Amino acid sequence: MLSPNDRKLEKLDPFYRSPVSKQKTSAEIISEARNALRTVRTQRPFTPREEQRKLFGPASSRTPESRPPSSFSVHASSFESSDSRPISGTRLSPLELKPKAPASPATEEDPCPSFPKPPVDPVKIRRISSARARLFRAASQGALLPDRTLPPAQSKKRVEPKETVMMGDSVMKRNGLYLAESNAIGQLKLPYDADFSEIKEREMFQGATSMPSHLRSGGDQGRRHLRASSCPNSSGWSRLDTRAASQAELQEKDTEVEVDAFWNTRIVPILHALEKEENIETVCAACTQLHLALEEGNMLGNKFKRRSILLKTLYKLVDVGSDLLSLKLAKIILALKVSGKNLLNVCKLIFKISRSEKNDSLIQNDSILESLLEVLRSEDLQANTEAFLYCLGTIKFISGNPGFLHEMISKGAVEILMNLIKQINENTKKSGTCLPNSGHLLVQVTATLRNLVDSPLARSKFLSISALPQLCTVMGQYMGDKDVCTNIARIFSKLTTYHDCCVALANYSRCYALFLNLINKYQKKQDLIVRIIFILGNLTAKNNLAREQFSKVKGSIPTLLSLFHTFHELDLHSRKPLGEGEERSKAPRRPAQAEDVLIKLTRVLANLAIHPGVGPAIATQPRIVGLLLATLEYKSIDECEELVINTMATINNLSYYQVKNSVIQDKKLYIAELLIKLLVSNNMDGILEAVRVFGNLSQDRDICDFIVQKNVHKFMIALLDAKHQDICFSACGVLLNLTVDKDKRAILKEGGGIQKLVDCLRDVGPTDWQLACLVCKTLWNFSENITNASSCFGDEATNTLLALLSSFLDEELALDGSFDQDLKHYHKLHWETEFKPVAQQLLNRIQSHHTFLEPLPIPSF
Repeated sequence: MLSPNDRKLEKLDPFYRSPVSKQKTSAEIISEARNALRTVRTQRPFTPREEQRKLFGPASSRTPESRPPSSFSVHASSFESSDSRPISGTRLSPLELKPKAPASPATEEDPCPSFPKPPVDPVKIRRISSARARLFRAASQGALLPDRTLPPAQSKKRVEPKETVMMGDSVMKRNGLYLAESNAIGQLKLPYDADFSEIKEREMFQGATSMPSHLRSGGDQGRRHLRASSCPNSSGWSRLDTRAASQAELQEKDTEVEVDAFWNTRIVPILHALEKEENIETVCAACTQLHLALEEGNMLGNKFKRRSILLKTLYKLVDVGSDLLSLKLAKIILALKVSGKNLLNVCKLIFKISRSEKNDSLIQNDSILESLLEVLRSEDLQANTEAFLYCLGTIKFISGNPGFLHEMISKGAVEILMNLIKQINENTKKSGTCLPNSGHLLVQVTATLRNLVDSPLARSKFLSISALPQLCTVMGQYMGDKDVCTNIARIFSKLTTYHDCCVALANYSRCYALFLNLINKYQKKQDLIVRIIFILGNLTAKNNLAREQFSKVKGSIPTLLSLFHTFHELDLHSRKPLGEGEERSKAPRRPAQAEDVLIKLTRVLANLAIHPGVGPAIATQPRIVGLLLATLEYKSIDECEELVINTMATINNLSYYQVKNSVIQDKKLYIAELLIKLLVSNNMDGILEAVRVFGNLSQDRDICDFIVQKNVHKFMIALLDAKHQDICFSACGVLLNLTVDKDKRAILKEGGGIQKLVDCLRDVGPTDWQLACLVCKTLWNFSENITNASSCFGDEATNTLLALLSSFLDEELALDGSFDQDLKHYHKLHWETEFKPVAQQLLNRIQSHHTFLEPLPIPSF
């Protein structure tokens, strides 16, 4: 059974008949071979780098009065001491008029139960109070015996092995490790190897001279021991309960003794050094040692009872003013789980330091990032909104440094930030309104994510946690916040340049209406609009479903038309008029703002026109076609290459459709006049686009007449010599359309057209069977009324064609190329389905009209 192509060849019909004949048009054949409808590429919108690190950049839509400050001072007095107290594990019941027994018989602070007693005489109350005062004053002066005396052997088991901290000569030894510091002054040796019983004995009998009173631990122990010994035994307790309580009390005391030993031998000497040392480097080394010791002693967090002593000491050092020291202090303070105003101030302190790019190395070396991420992970968002703001601001700053990207992503920054966005989305949905503070937070979060998506690992995480719909939700909820919308548009601009991310966003059907709403709301805000249009161009570039879904959104094409008109007018008004004798510079330049929007917008139109349901509808829109032609009128390809080429690509795609009321068809002769201007330019891309449009328009007889009258056909023949296969392909398509008309076939002999076609077949045949097929079809049309091959093609061209066609029709010879397996399959497919049927028929025609007998010479008389 013959294929449709073979049946056409048997009837000796020319290729590319006019549309009335129902034969394949030139555009249809080119579409099969080389995608007559094609997309265009463009560059991602340019985003200048901000010179200063601030919460909100210079392009922010927020007024200075509505922005949280980026400049402030943080001092020791900024911190509150109330947060320094440890959190009690017991919630106290409110007092009532009549005292009653507590709900729990024992608490952490007072393990003995107390029972209500009748009121006593005020005089007795004063006596008791005076006695308690004398008792505790005596305890604070060391007049009481310790809670528990340990034998020397037992105490040695509980004290750490010999360790020495020498902070004066720049050497510190801890568990066999030495930390060196330079420029140290003074020397402090701490007796870490002393026996604990000796230390305890000195504390008891030497009074308060050995260490500051706020560092000693005997007072708490004395008070607890006194309360425990003064508690009466309850007759209601069983012996089992008494024994269990006694064991728990002994274990608690053992633990407290061990903590006391660690505190006195490991922590107190470092705190001494921090209070007395003046050398910054030595103090920084002591902070590092303190953090390690606290971590080893399990004293970090907010449960440690001497936490207040630590924090007060650390707060005082903030006033030193060293960035390196402040970072080390902040790391310890955050590890101690401060809250409220103190959490805010420590976040501000780090933010202030991070504003200087030179401090990035300090932040990286001290691993502050991990502490900041822990704040975002564990603290309450609604209770610490302002602290989160400055914490996120710091993370935003350092995310702009490529050296931090891998660390941030590996530590879960993407997941943490997206979880914050999810919380904000839920809170906004519950409250029914967008809180200003949430908007401030989102600006920092989205700006950070914009930096992170440069990493392939971050992009894969975005897809795995379904981040794109969440970002769309934020954009919808905070549509009135231009800063948030612009940052998310920047994220999508980056993501949609990658195929998998582009497909993921295209599959979220709600995004198209969202983007159209943004265009309508911010139509004259170029920085946001250009990115939305760029995203739409990416979504519709290779996805026919995306083109369809976008076009089905109500008002989609009118919105694009309105946008086109707005920025067309802005671009016209922004053009600087030339003075007399002046010429526009031809040097490469960055497109103006309005021009950049037009570049991206014409790309979207070109992509949409590929869809068979959308393209014809656009082709019938007079205002859209009028704006496209107006762009070609006033824009030179030397002045704005990308805009002119995108406009030509749009016209090319629209000219593909032979539909009723097509504005392209109505203005085809005017368009042909504009195309000649591009043909004579020196821009090969512009020439290619012009030839492609001629390939579609030349289906019409009037355009064919225009081509011959204006000698455009000679230009097409000349282009066959171009060493550019796409240009040769498009030029050959125009010549193929011309040869449909019998009256115009003779033009192929002008300028050596036949020989150029044969040379083109010889040069590109083995590597481009589509172009070889197009050449054979053109020669087939030309030779429709052949009587003799030599007189039709010429002797040299005939012999060359016979040799080439015979060789190219031999499968082993034709497909014996050095291609990989996939490319070889591609070539074989086109050779079998396109080239072979046409070439075989052409070879048969030439052979049947060619004789190998040499003519006899004419005798002379």
